[in-house]
Amino acid sequence: MDSYNQHRMENDALGNIMIPSSAYYGPQTQRAVENFQISGIRLPRSFIKAQGIIKASAATVNMELGTLPPEIGTAIIKASEEVIEGKWDSHFVVDVYQAGAGTSQNMNANEVIARRASEIMGGSQEIHANDHVNMSQSTNDTFPSALNIAAAETIIQNLLPALLHLQQELQKKADQFMPILKSGRTHLHDGVPIRLGQEFSGFAETIHATYKQIEERLDGLYEIGLGGNAIGTKMNLHPEYIPKVIQEVCNRTNLPFREPINIFAFMQNMSEPIRTMLSLKELAIHLIKITSDLRLLSSGPRTGLDEITLPSIQPGSTIMPGKVNPAMLEMMHMVCCQVIGYETAIATTGIAGQLEINVMMPVIAHTFLHAIDLLTNATNPLVTKCISGIQANEKVCKKWMDESLALVTGLSPKMGYDMASQIGLKADDENKTLKQVLQEKGLLTEEMNKAIDPRGMV
Repeated sequence: MDSYNQHRMENDALGNIMIPSSAYYGPQTQRAVENFQISGIRLPRSFIKAQGIIKASAATVNMELGTLPPEIGTAIIKASEEVIEGKWDSHFVVDVYQAGAGTSQNMNANEVIARRASEIMGGSQEIHANDHVNMSQSTNDTFPSALNIAAAETIIQNLLPALLHLQQELQKKADQFMPILKSGRTHLHDGVPIRLGQEFSGFAETIHATYKQIEERLDGLYEIGLGGNAIGTKMNLHPEYIPKVIQEVCNRTNLPFREPINIFAFMQNMSEPIRTMLSLKELAIHLIKITSDLRLLSSGPRTGLDEITLPSIQPGSTIMPGKVNPAMLEMMHMVCCQVIGYETAIATTGIAGQLEINVMMPVIAHTFLHAIDLLTNATNPLVTKCISGIQANEKVCKKWMDESLALVTGLSPKMGYDMASQIGLKADDENKTLKQVLQEKGLLTEEMNKAIDPRGMV
């Protein structure tokens, strides 16, 4: 079959254009495909689903208000629900780096749903992408609303459960390791004793606090500006449309979406993605700290700290036989570096808002939603393939603790800071234990022996 027979001719305001015969999308999407062959990256399933939710909700309300014929509205709803289910994802083909504000993405959804709805009606009536599917809508209000819907659903369904699982497993390890004493470390040098469980409890609470912070960010994401249309003035709208369409979105998501406090502020700014992304950046920073600590604690096994052992999940070297690396911890560190970079990208695109709209919304959507997915997809295997299998090396912990010069801290209340410092420095210079130095000085009384006992310091 020749190329011409594999395509159909359609037209828009700019003239005729050839479109693949099998494509549900139409001329505006095809122009975007030809104009923006940039990255090969498309907006994710969560965003396409949110677009379908909005289109189905709008059609439902427009039918109820009498502005959309029931037979057309019913077909649009069915086609939109197929989009929600993911049936036509392969027909959403616009590159992330596209015309500003996401007009091409919105038209991609409108055209796919219009053509599929016409097909559902048996071709008895042509359903128009703008007049019918996009009725009572604009890219400028639906795109940021779809982003908030997608982000809220993904955070609730995916990221928060993953973080809760991580926090719970860290807390289990904290409880398991609480009896084990070890040397603390500050500046990567000897510190006073600590329980290994206390160390892990700090990790667990850090994740718990960040979980709560991200959960609190959901309240802002529940603001959606449907009905704002082009710039927030609600032009060409039925007066009952806005509360009804938002309620319909709530019905379809089981989430408490609501009108913005100020529709113009919603249209002008990408405030909630910016704020939530800051919380994701903080999560990434904490995850780097925790995973880096676990790498240090498991370092060795013969030439490092070796206070904990990680599960062995894959060979670590192509040249050193038997070497096993902290692969899951390294993976998480890479993911977090990417997320921190993504926060900078979103901050930069947030600056690009001008007057009534931010035209950088497509890249904000991609970056924000990808960050949520990355953190979710990295956290789940981190827990199952690493955290859950961590074991403590109690003998090694005791060895380092007994040799720690920071135990001299217990002598300060007994003999003063200066004298205690001299004993610690002498032990270090002569490679002796604190007990040996105290004994040589005739100071190793029962009281002094008790003062440097690690069990009395935690």
